[in-house]
Amino acid sequence: QVQLVESGGGLVQAGGSLRLSCAASGSTVSFNSMAWYRRAPGNQRDLVAAIGRSGYTNYGDSVKGRFTISRDSAKNTVYLQMNNLKPEDTAVYYCNAANVASRYWGRGTQVTVSS
Repeated sequence: QVQLVESGGGLVQAGGSLRLSCAASGSTVSFNSMAWYRRAPGNQRDLVAAIGRSGYTNYGDSVKGRFTISRDSAKNTVYLQMNNLKPEDTAVYYCNAANVASRYWGRGTQVTVSS
């Protein structure tokens, strides 16, 4: 059974940085895509960043130039480096991993940015 476990969330001041990690276990193959989503209170879950097996990346408009997604396919791990954090980045961040037939979610990690 595939499990995704996020880590690295916490409380940081505006302008600071955090690095999120997500390790996938229970899969013998690397995923076609891995991604980070976030949900702020009262909002829907939105894409933050995604990365394909080839390294192709896609970012939400609000994080372009500040966040960087990367992956270690051999370890089935995805990272999110978040710089110049803003209070509006406060949310629960969820890891996602997908293959053709399946999609998996982590339980989320809280990121809180104080002004």
